[in-house]
Amino acid sequence: MRVAIVGAGPAGLYLAILLKRDNPGHQVTVFERNRLEDGFGFGVVFSDETMENVGEADPETNRAMAEAAAHWDDIEIHFRGSVTRSTGHRFSGVERKTLLELLARRARALGVEILGQREIRTPADCGPADLVVAADGVASLLRDHLADQFQPQLDWRTNRFVWLGTTRPFPAFTFYFKPSPAGLWRTHAYQYAPGRSTFIVEAREETWQASGLREEDEAGTIAYLERLFKEELEGHRLLANRSIWRRFPTVRNGRWHAGNVVLLGDAAHTAHFSVGSGTKLAMEDAIALAAALSSGKPVPEALADYETARRPGVESLQRAAQASLEWFESVERYQELDPLQFAFTMLTRSLRITHENLRLRDPALVAQVDRWFAGLASKQSGRPVSLDPVPPPIFTPYRLRDLVLTNRIVVSPMCQYRAEDGFVNDWHLVHLGSRAIGGAGLVITEMTDVCREGRITPGCAGMYLDGHVAAWRRIVEYVHRETDAKIGIQLAHAGRKGSTRPPWEGNNEPLATGNWPLLAASAIPYLPTCQTPREMTRADMDEVRDAFVRAARMSQEAGFDLIELHLAHGYLLSTFISPLTNRRADEYGGTLANRMRYPLEVIRAVRAEWRTKPISVRISAVDWAPGGLEAADGVEIASLAVAAGADIVDVSAGGTVAEAKPVYGRLFQTPFSDRIRHEARVPTMTVGNIASAADANTILAAGRADLVVLARAHLWDPYWTRHAARELGYRLPWPSPYARADSFTPRPR
Repeated sequence: MRVAIVGAGPAGLYLAILLKRDNPGHQVTVFERNRLEDGFGFGVVFSDETMENVGEADPETNRAMAEAAAHWDDIEIHFRGSVTRSTGHRFSGVERKTLLELLARRARALGVEILGQREIRTPADCGPADLVVAADGVASLLRDHLADQFQPQLDWRTNRFVWLGTTRPFPAFTFYFKPSPAGLWRTHAYQYAPGRSTFIVEAREETWQASGLREEDEAGTIAYLERLFKEELEGHRLLANRSIWRRFPTVRNGRWHAGNVVLLGDAAHTAHFSVGSGTKLAMEDAIALAAALSSGKPVPEALADYETARRPGVESLQRAAQASLEWFESVERYQELDPLQFAFTMLTRSLRITHENLRLRDPALVAQVDRWFAGLASKQSGRPVSLDPVPPPIFTPYRLRDLVLTNRIVVSPMCQYRAEDGFVNDWHLVHLGSRAIGGAGLVITEMTDVCREGRITPGCAGMYLDGHVAAWRRIVEYVHRETDAKIGIQLAHAGRKGSTRPPWEGNNEPLATGNWPLLAASAIPYLPTCQTPREMTRADMDEVRDAFVRAARMSQEAGFDLIELHLAHGYLLSTFISPLTNRRADEYGGTLANRMRYPLEVIRAVRAEWRTKPISVRISAVDWAPGGLEAADGVEIASLAVAAGADIVDVSAGGTVAEAKPVYGRLFQTPFSDRIRHEARVPTMTVGNIASAADANTILAAGRADLVVLARAHLWDPYWTRHAARELGYRLPWPSPYARADSFTPRPR
């Protein structure tokens, strides 16, 4: 097979090695647009796990890399005059030029031809080839030539960074967060060879502009940063090598292969340097592509297999890198954190390292974090917290007004569609009661509608008839009598998403018969097949507001501890907030301040009735649709809601319009909670694909939320909280009739 590889970076060279080693009959040529001796950059970093993966693919390359590498275990975080050190991370740094030289040497020894100063713009420029590999980096000419097939998307980030070297040998992966009159600077530094370290400096655009630096002025950059980091450099110099100020591009492609052309490494995808994964991804791409090509299938089929197998792992790592990138872009919001929590937040920023994972690496640091968090919880709740043993973060108390929760786990509202004209029954008693016995600190009822016309389906729970109070009181009294849990009620009006069938009979499909008229901020149906709602008049708004107040009064009579008002997911109050569902021309439409007027009116009215007990509001922080709410809007919505009388914000996202395209993944909504908590400075609850105690502990200890809300995990396991306690080695007493469960040892089924 004749293989043309465009780009003599780690991806292209390593693929050439693997292909030629596995089949010496392959004719492999590597083309490089620059001179081969003109390497740039300083050191690249690998985890030891990556080094081992590379070693399995080609042990000879691994031996050469290991001999050239600097190794360390620690991370140091310098913040506000404090230094936090974490150990057990196992990194290796290799000089980029050395890495390229050893890869090229290995490739040539196997018979690969490497040609420099050859610019390849089209597949035809390579000459006859059975396979053309575009490994020519972020600015791939081959990818751009075939852009209509690859569908590249480049997201140029706002922060500026410059890649420098220094003669100071850093003993750990070191991060500095350095204030200056121009703003805050971030530095990523690590050793890659004796007496040589990478020194990456990053700043917001406004900070860089205020510094007076210019993009390509290497001498000016070095002079400025040597003055700024004089203490940190300890007398050592900074080194430049094509060290211009850049913006990081996040690269994604709709597809990675077209005919006999395939994208590899940065041409296909990038991951921010803060997770040190660019070279890792490149070399692991090469391993995966070589494996696919070794199958003997025709090239187009092998390329399809490669993309199918490789894409999920890459996209998972890209999500982690994006979370890390956004954390570094927004460090300013964390300036008030305690240095210990700041360090923990930084270490877990990508969401790939959890509280439990870090405890395995560095138990002393996590013990310190847990002790600090327990002290904070004791002060916030006014309740003593035993430090023998120190509880995991999820098992610390939390106060909302006079309500004190025994732990931080919340059962999310989950519609059951088992009520009759709003009356809840034995199903709801078992559903909520079992999860309260299961150990959660707070259980919240399903979406409970404030009027008959406000239901989603005929099976939705309600709080609008006098008899509803007694039905709910039965459940509330059971939870209070038999458990330590508190119980809240979520009050809502379905708006334009009402008068539909239960989801298992047709999600968002109108009823076959017996439909009722719908209300919304504007006369826009949720789906073309759905009923068109009537745009609310002022009289309608008064009637619905009063229905919320009546439901709050009835909730007081039923004994609920908390009310949650549903301002999310495209239901009635949400339709006022989103510009996609609010097209009004009066004082309730237009700007966000105007669109919030009616929801805030409802919050204030419920607060006047509910008086001293806590109120939560659930919001959609973003719409995930063009022209809809963005993350900054979520911050403003939360601020306004708390100013109107809410005590905590339950941060969700999406659900507003049917055409939304959510970005799913583990903890996919937690970043919105994090931003709102720190920018709006309000308490938050977080939801969204949270399943493990490790994730819940991480969220809390890092300060990304005050409470953790689980839905599907609690459907799967009503005793999730008790099982989490067992998993964490924390004793959570069982109710007396179940006390024998304490001595039970679960075994694999």
